[in-house]
Amino acid sequence: MSGYEVIETGRAVVKMWTKGVPVDDSARQQLTNVARLPFVHSHVAAMPDVHFGRGATVGSVIATKGAIIPAAVGVDIGCGMMAVRTSLTAEQLPDSLAKIRSIIERTVPHGGTGKKGGWKDEIPSRVSKRFEQTGLGEGLERIESKHPAIAGANSVVHLGSLGAGNHFIELCLDEAGKVWIMLHSGSRGVGNRIGSYFIQEARKSIEKKVLGQALPDRDLAYFIEGEDELFGDYLEAVMWAQDFARVNREVMMERILVAIRPLLPPFTTEKQAVNCHHNYVASERHFGADVWLTRKGAVSAREGQLGIIPGSMGAKSFIVRGRGNAESFHSCSHGAGRTMSRTAAKAKFTLQDHRDATEGVECRKDRGVLDETPKAYKNIDAVMAAQADLVDVVHTLKQVVCVKG
Repeated sequence: MSGYEVIETGRAVVKMWTKGVPVDDSARQQLTNVARLPFVHSHVAAMPDVHFGRGATVGSVIATKGAIIPAAVGVDIGCGMMAVRTSLTAEQLPDSLAKIRSIIERTVPHGGTGKKGGWKDEIPSRVSKRFEQTGLGEGLERIESKHPAIAGANSVVHLGSLGAGNHFIELCLDEAGKVWIMLHSGSRGVGNRIGSYFIQEARKSIEKKVLGQALPDRDLAYFIEGEDELFGDYLEAVMWAQDFARVNREVMMERILVAIRPLLPPFTTEKQAVNCHHNYVASERHFGADVWLTRKGAVSAREGQLGIIPGSMGAKSFIVRGRGNAESFHSCSHGAGRTMSRTAAKAKFTLQDHRDATEGVECRKDRGVLDETPKAYKNIDAVMAAQADLVDVVHTLKQVVCVKG
């Protein structure tokens, strides 16, 4: 018996790992819209955290032959997770965790989308050197020379910064009481600029074409490989942004480890850190074909591959090992998934609701994070149960400190 249900669309089917979790009708319609596109290969896979997004559904995996949909990748290109296990134990943490939260907030720029969310005054020399040594500076210059509209976005200014919304930094305890540091962020302002620019360019490109059928959603505009000149340019830019996002997480993690050491007993970290994208496109082979695989809110879960599935501010998170399920395109969910919009969450929940849901966690308890309150998300246990054939749980984490933008 399969772990998914099937939606017939008249063309490619949608396979949904959503047993026991809510899925709104708007998300189902988006999945159907994507599955009906002529270049979709085999089927569309929907993860249990699936919910309505821009054009393509968050929590969807889309295999395409000879085409890429920029809005399916989105504007938070390369957004993902990183986690490191330390030698520290729960007993070695101070009784009050407020100082740890405070020093992380001072060490890592957070909040805001402009310069206020990055390095306001002087960029640390190690950050600017990393930007150049990794080739990010040279790569961005090449992209901007071809597409001047992208120029001027905060790039190195945002390297090593968290952002706002659902991005976070956490100290967590696993089932053995070991301390982990986990964070969630992406390509920040420059990724947003690249994504937004190419989404608009894809729309313009589609408007010039004579299509066999009208697009069901203008945000599903795409570039055709070998036909659209911008296909290669977009691919170069999106791969650059994915590299930026990975380095961004590495820089943050390095700075956090240095910052918290004076407040804690001496500790080491495990050599193997998990660093995975969950908004990205990659060249992969599935069901007998070379495809462009877009994971929009989904994590690669090849057999034996480690990944991270976070819950909300007050829920458990999981370090997982992929089971290599071919039907899901070797993928799993990227988190719990929202049950309501940010506006709806702010209108429905009170500060007391939020305080109750985050009891025992050193984190913000103000109105500015009500849209991120745990009850705005699906039940993470139900999400994990729905994808039991996609991943095995390696570690279960519970946060004790959470820093939000």
